[in-house]
Amino acid sequence: MKRGLLLIDRGSREREVSEELEVICKEIKAKRDYIFTDYCFLEVEPPYIEDVIKKVLKQDIDSLTIVPYFLYPGRKVKLAVFEVMKFQKDTDVKFVVTKPMSMHKTLINLVENRISTSLENNNISISKKNIDVLMIGHGSKDPNAQMSLNYVVDGLKEKYGNVSRCFLELEHPDIFEGIKDCKKNDPEVLVVVFYFLHEGAHVKTDINNDLKPALEKSNLKKVCITKHLGADEKMIDLIIERANEVEGAN
Repeated sequence: MKRGLLLIDRGSREREVSEELEVICKEIKAKRDYIFTDYCFLEVEPPYIEDVIKKVLKQDIDSLTIVPYFLYPGRKVKLAVFEVMKFQKDTDVKFVVTKPMSMHKTLINLVENRISTSLENNNISISKKNIDVLMIGHGSKDPNAQMSLNYVVDGLKEKYGNVSRCFLELEHPDIFEGIKDCKKNDPEVLVVVFYFLHEGAHVKTDINNDLKPALEKSNLKKVCITKHLGADEKMIDLIIERANEVEGAN
């Protein structure tokens, strides 16, 4: 069967987001025998779903694997799937939709790698039990989104002294509250994890607008900050695994 693969991302005006998606599509294409791999945005910035769908359906494919490239299930994922599936009735190409990038052990491993890399970059070599971790997520009104972040938090708890989470917006604890709670434990080292797919405006600007003053006020002993998840090899393998789950049934 001749297949194509399409990532649907939320969308961003930041150049780095498109660059990361281009890398991901290229790496997936290198690992699998797709006729093409491409991406589009749900909102904010072109390429939009409608434009890319019209383009990819001109390709010689029998099936299109659609990947909602979101860390959380919820309204945005449902909207992305709804918008793309509107085109199914006008084509003989079979659409199959994967799960989003949530509730999977790969995400726990990826975050652990980000933590380890941050510690190495800061020349810190101590027992994990003396390290606390604070994960910063976006925040959502959908309860499934919080469940997805809690899954990663719970997966890390056995290895570190304390693991907690806070949110950039929409939910509590916010970043100021999250840092304040971390201070109560007086950790030897606190690692702050940016739990975001891309280096968009949230990672570049919005988080730091709250995180920097919160850290200055806290007087924590030592704080390390990780990179976002990005175009990591583990994330690429997770996309392929999600694709395999639905392609095997069709």
